[in-house]
Amino acid sequence: MLLQTGNFLRLARAGYILAREGVFTSLDPNLLPPAAAPLVRIANLFAVGKGENAGAALVRALSQIGPSYVKLGQFLATRPDVVGGEIADALTALQDRMAPFGRAKAIDIVERSLGRKVDEIFLSFGEPVAAASVAQVHMATALYDGKPRKVAVKVLRPGVEGQFARDLRDMYMVARVAERWSSEGRRLRMIEVVDTLARTVKLETDFRLEAAAASEFAENVANDPDIKVPHVDWDRTAREVLTLEWIDGAPLSDLERVAAEGHDLKALGAHVLQSFLRHAMRDGFFHADMHQGNLFVDKQGRLVAIDFGIMGRLGEKERRFLAEILYGFITRDYRRVAEVHFEAGYVPAKHSIEEFSQALRAIGEPLHTVNASDISMARLLTLLFEVTALFDMRTRTELVLLQKTMVVAEGVARTLDPKLDIWKTCDPVVRGWIEENLGPKAKIEDAGKSIAELARLATHLPKTLADAEMAIERISRMADQGVDLSPHSIEAMAETRRHASNRLLLGLTALTLLAAWLFG
Repeated sequence: MLLQTGNFLRLARAGYILAREGVFTSLDPNLLPPAAAPLVRIANLFAVGKGENAGAALVRALSQIGPSYVKLGQFLATRPDVVGGEIADALTALQDRMAPFGRAKAIDIVERSLGRKVDEIFLSFGEPVAAASVAQVHMATALYDGKPRKVAVKVLRPGVEGQFARDLRDMYMVARVAERWSSEGRRLRMIEVVDTLARTVKLETDFRLEAAAASEFAENVANDPDIKVPHVDWDRTAREVLTLEWIDGAPLSDLERVAAEGHDLKALGAHVLQSFLRHAMRDGFFHADMHQGNLFVDKQGRLVAIDFGIMGRLGEKERRFLAEILYGFITRDYRRVAEVHFEAGYVPAKHSIEEFSQALRAIGEPLHTVNASDISMARLLTLLFEVTALFDMRTRTELVLLQKTMVVAEGVARTLDPKLDIWKTCDPVVRGWIEENLGPKAKIEDAGKSIAELARLATHLPKTLADAEMAIERISRMADQGVDLSPHSIEAMAETRRHASNRLLLGLTALTLLAAWLFG
């Protein structure tokens, strides 16, 4: 009961702030479920900023409710399918900034986490240089091979895990109500939305996991000439402390400094977008928070990514899906884009490929009639998700995170080069992946793998035939000596025969195919 009362009071406070800031004034009560319409009308009586942009009102309200809701807003910025494209764009302006909790508390956490005095760990440990809801960052100095080097030390904010856990319980309660009483809530998978947020918070509040993500990402891009990742200092990293190589570079949020240091802004713009696509399609593991504050340029002109708390993963099917839909829109093959959606199982088979292809053409054709600088790949994907919703495509959280990351990456690229040609920039990366994974070379490699598997099966063929012969002999003996017809015995006999038959059929098939390949 106490938990339910606590949930109610916290949600009531949050609802009041949302109402006061005018978040609900843009909703038409006539379009809402009957039970919700009166509540919205009452809430709007408290609104101060009536008629104001809903996105701006939501940003202001979430900032007041607390850091957990700021984090929710930042996450919803990756879910235009839930809040709409306009509000999602507005939510990208949410700034996760808080007052620092002080150097003394940070030192206590570092010493407790690493089990040593701070003077034994670092040569120096400075004041915080940045602070957010989850952690704050300090510049420090440590010895490496007898030489002092600057490092960035990220320290978890005290009490943040308990606060997030409490607020997530409230959010789960709202999500369950939404899915129980709203078909739209079920389609949008509101509980899954909170699940994803909870996983993100878990990753962001255990710095060992963030360190692992940074390490994996660094391995993936080790041979890429245009991007690098800070080195992780595992000896000075624990659940509440993360130590990384300090980055001496110009942040992409300071374009004047980037230009003053002689970097090619247009080339950097292309690198941002191409790097993101390369990581998503080649590695299936991408940085999902690529805003200007998390990207720097070092003296060699390479992009340097920081903050690996939010990462995205794509399986082979999702990577192929991404490559084929982008390539299909680039080449205007809308039929193929439609087929990919059906092949992936994202659009139910009850719908018509022809009608879906027609809807995709309505998205793609306008992009080929405007100037290159006006084409937006991010806008393309946003429209794509809107159209697929009409064809009962359920929310795919991994694809939506990908889509929103592309929105951010494209936005950063366009700040560096306002006339960036999106088609031309994406084409070599997408085309290269298609040729490498779906072209003749990939088919030859797949054929080689199939032949190797057939050869492996063929090596087991003598044993398979022997097993089958033994099974036949056992059956013959039972026929001569009598058979125990208990249910257990009958089932055992049937199981033995099924296994023998399956192995025999598989072995003969493998032998036949291998012989056809060798002598045909």
